[in-house]
Amino acid sequence: MRPVIKRIFPNKLMLREQSIKAKWHIVAIGRAKDYNQLLKPNLSGMVVFSSVIGYLLAPGIDFSWGDMILWQKIITLFIGGMMVTGGANTINQILERESDKFMNRTKNRPMPDGRMDQAEAWIFAAITGLGGAFLLGYYFNMLAAVLSITSLLLYAFAYTPMKKIHPVAVFIGAIPGALPPLIGWVAATGTLTGPLGLGGWVLFLFQFFWQFPHFWAIAYVAFDDYNRAGIRMLPTREKETRFTGLQCMFYSLVLIPMAIVPRYLQLTGNYGMWVCLLCGIMYFAASVLFFRNNDHKSARRVMFASFIYLPVILLALIIDKL
Repeated sequence: MRPVIKRIFPNKLMLREQSIKAKWHIVAIGRAKDYNQLLKPNLSGMVVFSSVIGYLLAPGIDFSWGDMILWQKIITLFIGGMMVTGGANTINQILERESDKFMNRTKNRPMPDGRMDQAEAWIFAAITGLGGAFLLGYYFNMLAAVLSITSLLLYAFAYTPMKKIHPVAVFIGAIPGALPPLIGWVAATGTLTGPLGLGGWVLFLFQFFWQFPHFWAIAYVAFDDYNRAGIRMLPTREKETRFTGLQCMFYSLVLIPMAIVPRYLQLTGNYGMWVCLLCGIMYFAASVLFFRNNDHKSARRVMFASFIYLPVILLALIIDKL
């Protein structure tokens, strides 16, 4: 009997060890998913993409598939940008942890669901935010680092609390939201002023005006969720009014004549100009339909038009340069 017991006993120990390892594996995967939710990589990726485009559009940056030094800079810019944006998103979720409980799309985040405490989230925000700014300052220049920290502070401590106070939060949020392409431009040029800094400000304005219909369409579609959480994003207290659609028309209309500016400044050629112009008309047409119909379907149309507009014009600008 003893040999049999000896053969069975080690197997029980092995099973117990495997069970412990499996539990730690599950815990590690769960924690990684929680940190991923704090970073909001889908949103952050789009933001940082515009930063990379701003860098590549800057004078003196010549793209080559085989240029490993350029690729190293692009990857560093992307990682630094993702870290700063992730830090801002994390602080946003810390400050909104209570209101997130009332919204269907946010109630399962780590903070409102109770899977993560504030101290851990603040540490993560500090590491990512400050670490990303350090990368930008060390590998590029201090002006890029200062702009990135300014973006984080505006988003986290001005835009986030203002969302519950006044619709001017959309204007405040549009500033840090438009800074990424300017940060990329500054990372390449080291300046915000003079003829060399002008192109960066043009990219900033494109992204600045684009955000208003984008935010308002989302706020209209998710009105009930935002209302339960006490968040005011629409330019009016009433959802049914056409004033939101009218505002979307105004801001999208500005983007149509702006399409000529990059061509005038020689940031792009005719191809980039025409793509920007056509996308601006598409965005404005969706806003007109939203104004006329003032319903959920037309608001979603503006939202999807905004998802198309920004990446397409950025790609058109850079492809034309290349």
